[in-house]
Amino acid sequence: MSKVTSIAVKHETKELLDKAKRLLKKKSYDEVIKEAINVLLNVPDSLFGIDKGKITEFREEDRLFRDED
Repeated sequence: MSKVTSIAVKHETKELLDKAKRLLKKKSYDEVIKEAINVLLNVPDSLFGIDKGKITEFREEDRLFRDED
């Protein structure tokens, strides 16, 4: 059996987990959390548009208006 741990969550979060557990027809909160994480991490690349990987980080030179003393 896998090692088990406890995680503290707010009451409202537990209510959301209960609802998700019913809707997803999962047996445990662990299954609900894994499902949510898998959905989050497996976002298709197609949702990032054609510029994915082409956009560089913002630089100071990119500012339209700069404070020029």
